[in-house]
Amino acid sequence: MNDKIKIIILAAGKGERMRSDEPKVLVKIRGKSMIKYLLESIHGSGVDDSPTIIVGYKKEMVMEELSKEGKKYNYITQETQLGTGHAVSLAKNSLKDIAGHVMILYGDHPFINSKTIKDISDQHLKSGKKITMATVRLLNFKDWRINFVNFSRIIRDENGKIIKDVQFKDANDEEIKVTEVNPCYFCFDAAWLWDNLKSLENNNTQKEYYLTDLIKIATNEGIDIESIDIEAHEALGANTRAELEILERVVS
Repeated sequence: MNDKIKIIILAAGKGERMRSDEPKVLVKIRGKSMIKYLLESIHGSGVDDSPTIIVGYKKEMVMEELSKEGKKYNYITQETQLGTGHAVSLAKNSLKDIAGHVMILYGDHPFINSKTIKDISDQHLKSGKKITMATVRLLNFKDWRINFVNFSRIIRDENGKIIKDVQFKDANDEEIKVTEVNPCYFCFDAAWLWDNLKSLENNNTQKEYYLTDLIKIATNEGIDIESIDIEAHEALGANTRAELEILERVVS
């Protein structure tokens, strides 16, 4: 059995709503780019000393910035932004014979800590499930938690089993009220991941392939999904300047 976990960091985006011409992951919080916060946590976790980074927009800038640390990364280019599912699929050829499991993290989500990355890894291996995911349980969507209002909602049955992930735009009135949200930090059985990425469809307004659709595939197959609660601030990401300001308050 191959228990090796490889981490994929999604870092291809432009970040137009940041009103910046640089790659989104290089936007700085208190003088440090978002992706560097994440990489420090990954290195501290001991899970993967050489993560795979999916780059795209102005990839040379990202690679140059990270090369200053003297660490080696496996870079893969996403030429066209076709969604998170597509981005992950690009890593199949380089990881399929190496990794028994694959963890997905995001270069614009800087605050997940080393212990949480290790906890997700350990829980995934311990459970033996095809998917382990982090979730965040909020009290409400007020104040700085407003950043989570557009996150998809985690819907569970009466036994606490995850039965679906509902995108905010698709949620009904009751689902909108759910305060358990999905930051999209996943760890997958690699063979299951590579096989099911082929089933993703782009029947949405963005015409993109979404990694979160794998939850629906799993539940339709009757596959149990393992989950782990994480602290809300660890799931904070930034797509706009307003959201970035909230992140800057959290780190101060």
